[in-house]
Amino acid sequence: MRSIWTGSISFGLINIPIKMFSAVQESSLDMDMLDAKDHSNIKFKRVNEKTGKEVTFANIVKGYKIDDKYVIVEDEDFEAADAVKTKTIDIQSFVDEKEIESIYYEQPYFLEPDKGAMNAYGLLRDALASTGKVGVTSFVLRNKESLAILRPYKNIILLNRIRFEQEIRSTDELKVPAISKKKTKEMDMAEKLIDQLTEKFDISNFKDEYTDKLLKIIKNKAKGKKVKAPKLKVVHKQSDDLLDMLKASLENKKSS
Repeated sequence: MRSIWTGSISFGLINIPIKMFSAVQESSLDMDMLDAKDHSNIKFKRVNEKTGKEVTFANIVKGYKIDDKYVIVEDEDFEAADAVKTKTIDIQSFVDEKEIESIYYEQPYFLEPDKGAMNAYGLLRDALASTGKVGVTSFVLRNKESLAILRPYKNIILLNRIRFEQEIRSTDELKVPAISKKKTKEMDMAEKLIDQLTEKFDISNFKDEYTDKLLKIIKNKAKGKKVKAPKLKVVHKQSDDLLDMLKASLENKKSS
């Protein structure tokens, strides 16, 4: 793996030099865009809008428009905006992880201690594990400030980027049923069904089956075979009796 960011974790007066690595990789198939006429590959070019000529990446700069004029923003300008956060993951506080709603979670990264930082890295990792707390921090990655938490994962410290509150949309415009506080037969039956289907979570039980099936279809198509998509049927309508369906679900689970 190649590191995407280098800096340090600031923990009180302790400074832990680290390297950051992306923790995830896409499982979807890498598709190319082709011309429908002759299946030629579609290429994208960076073109100067005035001359129409292609511009090499090395000759591209970033600019911010003010009063119809662009101010060129260079690498040192990005760093000068907050030199500390571009190089330091400063732990601002510690919280219980369960207090953070799942909607805020974004992107995970592995952190590896740099040379001479093994002991301090291990101390922070083990202290987080023993207390059950996560460290809340903010830092700058790719010219964007990110909020994040630090938590132990297996034998490493995992940094998980989380969204700022203002990035979450309001739910006020959504039309949903009111929250019921009454204990109904349907609710009692739904809770029983949930209990019946409850088991210990094991991530290894879940696979990206869609990608495998799609790849199989592609390979069959390459051999001249065609696969028809199955017809989907509606299994629940607004007019259906929920209590009867819940009872049937419980019986179906018992017999399986």
